[in-house]
Amino acid sequence: MASPTERHPSGHRPVRLLRAVPRPVPPPGPGRVAAADGGSVGAVRCPSCANLDDKVVDSRLADDGSAIRRRRECLECGHRFTTFERCEELPLVVVKRSGDRVPFDRTKIESGVAIAATGRPIAADQIAELALEVEEQFRLLGGEVPSERLGLAVLDRLRSLDEVAYLRFASVYKDFDDPADFSREVRLLTKATAPKRH
Repeated sequence: MASPTERHPSGHRPVRLLRAVPRPVPPPGPGRVAAADGGSVGAVRCPSCANLDDKVVDSRLADDGSAIRRRRECLECGHRFTTFERCEELPLVVVKRSGDRVPFDRTKIESGVAIAATGRPIAADQIAELALEVEEQFRLLGGEVPSERLGLAVLDRLRSLDEVAYLRFASVYKDFDDPADFSREVRLLTKATAPKRH
């Protein structure tokens, strides 16, 4: 068995692998190349003969850089096959006010912001970028996030993007049911965006 610090026979520098196809890779054992700590899988079971010794003959980025595509050749039977290495995202669960837990869905943020931005000078790519920023903010933490925190994160970004869209989104998110609610939010918005006097 190869040393845990050895490079793959292809000479490629190992990169972190969290998922590879066609099959999950078993723990290092006799007759296989071990993966470097935090590095890529040294070998994957051949789909033709089930041997665990292979070499990488080609590597390139795939899926807009979110994966690495590797062409491998089995050292036993010569069969060539493809594997993909992808980062495994931490699961993110949204805890609703009712206590229900649902998987995070970025499209729901995009949809809510798009409705609030109807008729406003906000491009679709700006909405997509806003939703992605919110997702990345909480994805780094992983685990569970209250829906209130998600809403506040959206409002925080909408405030600087478009004040009218901000007020529309706030009216739904904060459940406005009286004109005074709008007046109060406008005062808060004006206070938050007013330039400081020196």
